[in-house]
Amino acid sequence: VCHCRLGDPAMTITHHKPPQKDDHRFTLLYDGECPLCRREVNWFCRRAPEAINPVDISLSDFDSTAFGLNEDAVHRELHGIKPDGSVTVGMDSVREAYRVIGLGYMLSFTAWWPFRPVSDWMYRRFAANRLKIGSWFGREDCNTNTCKTTSNSPKG
Repeated sequence: VCHCRLGDPAMTITHHKPPQKDDHRFTLLYDGECPLCRREVNWFCRRAPEAINPVDISLSDFDSTAFGLNEDAVHRELHGIKPDGSVTVGMDSVREAYRVIGLGYMLSFTAWWPFRPVSDWMYRRFAANRLKIGSWFGREDCNTNTCKTTSNSPKG
């Protein structure tokens, strides 16, 4: 089960363990520091909690070696692990996530020529700048690997 705290306004995902051998879900290694990435993964959880095993790579106890993956590569692009153990990277992970939640048709065209090279390139540009792009959506100090939330405290 995808562990989303639905009462939390930030919709924090708490699950961050490697998949078990009997796990039938798609494991998605995403950057919880990226507000757009986090929002999309939360949406996946709400739509199909039985299909996605979200793993936040920004948590201090995340260990890429537990998944047999390189730390730098995991932080560079989205990675996914299918139930059969095969690994997806980048836009292929996005396509697979949409497929397992039942919306693969929405992105299926991005796997075909001439769309694939364009969509893959666009994804790589987004991934390389995801924290900076996140600053456009209410995040501060996103030039480092840590973003700080802007204060929206009520005036009183």
